[in-house]
Amino acid sequence: MRVFVLLFNARTENEGIHTIQLGDRNKVLMFESEDDATRFGVMLEAQDFPEPTVEAIDEEEIKEFCDSVDYDWELVPAGALAIPPEDNVTQTQWQPDSEPEPELDSEVSQNELDSIRRRLEGLL
Repeated sequence: MRVFVLLFNARTENEGIHTIQLGDRNKVLMFESEDDATRFGVMLEAQDFPEPTVEAIDEEEIKEFCDSVDYDWELVPAGALAIPPEDNVTQTQWQPDSEPEPELDSEVSQNELDSIRRRLEGLL
């Protein structure tokens, strides 16, 4: 069965899925109706979230994703009026339009870099 979820920065390296945090658990909402997911997304925007993308995904794929990252999930039946919680987390694991962090070159240790720097300074 196809369900609808809300994604931020859809189809980018910085893609994030909307979750609701309950205590120390995260829950993904899977909407049966695209209109209900869109309505929920508009309510999120009213709470100063970036504009989410409503994405149709296979229900089993979302459940597997949730299992792999230890998230809960909830199927929102068509016509049910899901409302975002009034309290939002202040720091998300995903940030809109954030730059990917540079990868460190693990093949050169800090000691080796210091040694190279000293030799180069000696040449001056």
